[in-house]
Amino acid sequence: MIKVYLNPWSGPLEELAFSASDLAQTRFAVSPMWEVGTSFRLLSSVSAHPVHRPWLEQVRPRVAAAGLDRGWLAELIPPSGYVPDFLNPAPAGPAPTLAEELAGILAAPVARVCQDLDRLGREQGRRGLRLRTLYAEPQARLVRVSEEIETYWELALAPYWARIRAVLDADVFYRARQVAEHGAGHLFNDLHPSVSWDDNALRLARRQRPLSRKTAGAGLLLIPSAFTGPGPLTRVTPPEPPQLAYPARGVGSLWEPRPITRTGAIAAVLGRSRTLLLTELETPASTTELARRTGLSPAGASQHLTALRDAGLVSAHRAGRSVLYARTSVAESILAARP
Repeated sequence: MIKVYLNPWSGPLEELAFSASDLAQTRFAVSPMWEVGTSFRLLSSVSAHPVHRPWLEQVRPRVAAAGLDRGWLAELIPPSGYVPDFLNPAPAGPAPTLAEELAGILAAPVARVCQDLDRLGREQGRRGLRLRTLYAEPQARLVRVSEEIETYWELALAPYWARIRAVLDADVFYRARQVAEHGAGHLFNDLHPSVSWDDNALRLARRQRPLSRKTAGAGLLLIPSAFTGPGPLTRVTPPEPPQLAYPARGVGSLWEPRPITRTGAIAAVLGRSRTLLLTELETPASTTELARRTGLSPAGASQHLTALRDAGLVSAHRAGRSVLYARTSVAESILAARP
């Protein structure tokens, strides 16, 4: 029998027992909804962030212009404290899409939604107008919540998802190799300074609520996150497995400019103008902005961007009345490839 000890803010260590079956059901997943919740909380913070400042400076004005800083998410995701568990359904596979996770939110039992909103109201000391209507009509209002999440995703995360996803996938690959070469104990000891494994026990410091197999499902879901920090976050909603979201490796360099050394060779294939547009898409931008930066006409830039999008090298994302273009993972690979 393997035991997991979780250290709350005060009091004795909490104990989560693992059977061989629980350990066998421990797995990794990349979750869009974990990035939605943690990134939205970061946006609502008034303090500067040393790593995510470039992203914040680009995204915060878009979110405010869309009114999302005053919408459903603003009430469901407070600046600190509890976030309703129904917003993070357990990923069914290693990399669910946002649409799949939204379907899980829409399928949340009414009793679960009301229970989570009760807890949120207790911890925040109040329940705003939107949350009161959500409490009264969960099934109807969750559709509105889902629509707002989709809008937020398009504005704040989709244009950057190729870059974020590369960091998360690299973390999972690294952790899987750790398990293969050194075993699960080494994996847990390397997740985060607050997490340690010793003598068949996993210890997680600073967990506020008790956790045991009576209050948690089987197994364990490990979820790397770009915006979770400084410590891990947990979500425990039986019969689903407990989720542990931890800061992914490599986040510190997430927004650093990527070196591009083969523009001449790439231009010989794609053409100078299209290569120039790709290099300018270090950060997502509109057609008008790209035309201004590159000296191309707006019509010419639009034509080249359409060709790049059809080839799978850029993606397009609606941001109000404009469209943001972003490099895809295919384009990132091409630009980063060594001779």
